[in-house]
Amino acid sequence: MIDKVSPPEIVDPHMHVGDFPLFDVGMDADGLVELFAEWNYAAGIVFHPDNALVRDLVEDIPNAWALYWANPREPGCADEAREFLGHQKFLGVKMHPLLDSYHPNDPIVHPVARLLVELGMPTLIHCGHPIFTLPWSIEELVVEFQDLKVVLGHMGHGNIVYINAAIDVAARNPNVWLETSGMPMHTKIRTAVERVGEDKVMYGSDAPFHDPGVEIRKVQASGLGMEHQRRVLATNARRLFWGSDDAPVSAGPVDTVNEEERHGI
Repeated sequence: MIDKVSPPEIVDPHMHVGDFPLFDVGMDADGLVELFAEWNYAAGIVFHPDNALVRDLVEDIPNAWALYWANPREPGCADEAREFLGHQKFLGVKMHPLLDSYHPNDPIVHPVARLLVELGMPTLIHCGHPIFTLPWSIEELVVEFQDLKVVLGHMGHGNIVYINAAIDVAARNPNVWLETSGMPMHTKIRTAVERVGEDKVMYGSDAPFHDPGVEIRKVQASGLGMEHQRRVLATNARRLFWGSDDAPVSAGPVDTVNEEERHGI
């Protein structure tokens, strides 16, 4: 049985809200709050292709934060990204080249990459499926923009060749982090920490596509000591997305009128 109390804190940078009918899953605001309470979440970062839906949801939940879902095939993507990233609850960008059908280093991606470098914000990129999200393809973007902070979501997903490649990419590129959701091999979490660094690997659930209990248990079973488990489960994401190991991750109420006036959303 999974001990739901043992993780001292969870900070989850990979969560979805809204409906995903292709996968027969969805999560609304009530479900997100219930998940936070059940699994001792200090904070979660959520996203959905409908960025306005995400904005409205995170404004009402103090410890819910957001990534802007960037589809660079849409006209004006970088300009819209700038508007949303000016919102106090948006911490970076999510890209899903597989679902949105583009190569990670296609020139259409570069305006978004340049914006993130300018703002010092990270991007979490789905990693682990051909033809568009293999680790080597994402590495092309990583090398092109060496000041861009890139998180490889799923760290290669379910294929051992892609998992090992994701670890290799992170080991040879200092601007790459690994995120563990959906990657089935608990032992590879420890391997990643040992090869890439104790501050470069972070837990994620991919909820509601995956259950947090399963994803937390992978970290607990990985062979890492408690201090490294704490880093993976919370500290590393807190440092990357909020700026320090002890940064506050629960915001006060959002002044929605001023936010809309400031950013023209």
